[in-house]
Amino acid sequence: MTSLSYWQQGARRPQRDESMRAVRALEEILRLPDESLIRLLGPGEKAVATRRPTTRSYRALVTASGALDRLLADLGSPLDGGPRTVGHVERVRIGAHRELLGRDSQHIVRAHRDGVDRYVAVHHGGPGCSPGEVAVEAMENCRTGRVRWDTGTGVLVAELLFDTRLRSGETHVFRYGFEDGTAGASSEYIRGFGRPAGQYALQVRFAAAALPVRCHRFAQQSTAAPRVDRRELALSVRHRSVHVVEQPVRVGLLGIGWDWE
Repeated sequence: MTSLSYWQQGARRPQRDESMRAVRALEEILRLPDESLIRLLGPGEKAVATRRPTTRSYRALVTASGALDRLLADLGSPLDGGPRTVGHVERVRIGAHRELLGRDSQHIVRAHRDGVDRYVAVHHGGPGCSPGEVAVEAMENCRTGRVRWDTGTGVLVAELLFDTRLRSGETHVFRYGFEDGTAGASSEYIRGFGRPAGQYALQVRFAAAALPVRCHRFAQQSTAAPRVDRRELALSVRHRSVHVVEQPVRVGLLGIGWDWE
């Protein structure tokens, strides 16, 4: 709100990457033509705006959330959202063509009621993803159940079935993954949290032939909110990776972004 007030008064003008993303989000929220607000800025600011790689727009994210709701309903996903996350380590792999190759998760959950016997995992590929070609892998202490996807948004949901029904308070450790590689160049990875959780660790590893020039972490309260808590991340040259650890996890979105040039 403070930034909007400064912009309205002419005291400041949007220049930073975060500000440009906010301007684009305003275009989406207000249903204005693309670039209609950006074009009102000076040449210097527009240069900053066009330097960013293409990512999903706010409207695309909202559309994806609607598709996700339909897919979850099709699976009969419980209204309470299933088991609670105690710990989650997620590893994302970016390929030589800058594409999202895949990701795997080591997940620890706790049952909040008797009878919990599954977890529904969500995968949202990059722009141009073909979710029907994405492979779901049940790696440890789970097996793949029903899988559903929406081609228009690239969203895929998969049931991961446990071999036992958990009682309230019991925990379960399992591992699963998604093999993708069907979309174009990727410039960020975002994880959404619908409720508070324990610890979350995200690692992004890049192919030796395609290393980014800069990496950063960011957070958002929602897809429409501005990105905050931006912090530069040092890329490990030896391991070709960056990571963030969040504890405890708050409701909202957490991600890692990177620049290719």
